[in-house]
Amino acid sequence: MASIFSKIVSGDIPSYKVAENDRFLAFLDINPLAKGHTLVIPKKETDYIFDLEDKEYQELFLFAKKVALAIDKTVQCERVGIAVIGLEVAHAHIHLVPINGIYDIDFSKPKLKLSQEEFKMIADRIASKTG
Repeated sequence: MASIFSKIVSGDIPSYKVAENDRFLAFLDINPLAKGHTLVIPKKETDYIFDLEDKEYQELFLFAKKVALAIDKTVQCERVGIAVIGLEVAHAHIHLVPINGIYDIDFSKPKLKLSQEEFKMIADRIASKTG
C-alpha cells in the first residue's frame, strides 16, 4: 500500500509544494511545529532513510540544504533545524523546522493551526527563494 507521501507525489493528495525536481519533493508539513516547517522526501518510496543508496542519500540532503536556505531567507528564525525520525510515516523524510531555540523542535509540542491561505502564502514565499 502506498504511503501518504507517495500519494502526495502522485497528486492523489494535495500539498503545499515548495520545491521539486524529478527525484525529490519538498512540501509544508500540515501539522507544523513552526511556520515554514517543511518535509523533504525522495519521490521513490523507501521506508528507512538509511536504506537509500548512497548517491540518493547525498542528493536528498543536498536538495534539503537548498530548501533549508530558502526557508531561512523566508521565515524569521535563528536557524533551520533538521530532524529525521522515521517512525510516523513509512517513507523516508527530513523535517526542516525554523527554530529560535533548542526546544522548538520538540515534536510533543502542540502543532500550529494555519489557514489554507497562510499555508499557500508561506509555500509560495519559500518556493520563490529555492530558484
